[in-house]
Amino acid sequence: MRESTTEAKARPTRGYFAIGVERISKQMNLGNLVRSAHGFGASFVFTIGAQYRALEAKSDTAKSVSHLPLYHWREVDDICLPVGCRLVGIELLDNAIDLPSFRHPLQAAYVLGPEKGSLSDSLHARCDHVIKIPTSFCINVATAGAIVMYDRVRSMGRFADRPVGEGGPDRSFGLSRASPVEDSKRGV
Repeated sequence: MRESTTEAKARPTRGYFAIGVERISKQMNLGNLVRSAHGFGASFVFTIGAQYRALEAKSDTAKSVSHLPLYHWREVDDICLPVGCRLVGIELLDNAIDLPSFRHPLQAAYVLGPEKGSLSDSLHARCDHVIKIPTSFCINVATAGAIVMYDRVRSMGRFADRPVGEGGPDRSFGLSRASPVEDSKRGV
């Protein structure tokens, strides 16, 4: 049975997070990132040194900027994060922490590099942590942001533990649902 939207919203995550990108140049990427941030429950979104044409964010069909703040900072020195908020860079570097092994800060602002480049040295130096998605090569900036937000929500949200077997938790018994083969053996 599919979980209702009301049930999904009843499981709040702890803390807060934001996501942003440095020197973004494509409208579609910013729009997708903002829309995903809205969907995953980000507290705000930001850009640093974005190219003017990217700020139109045309693919944000949910009009997410009506529902969460979007900050535009010209340069790294302009960034103003809340007290206690940790800046987490997302970059495919050998010495970065693999995302599946990373414990997300309670208060975090994640920042991605531009479509064709890396985080600037000044932004990299300002990051409290740098994480990487364990891929063979760089992936689309909006996709990378969605993966990090999903990982945060999954690891910090209040979700049932994953069952040992395939499938999801059986809500009526609190156990994992058996496979169709096991069901047929039990006469279900």
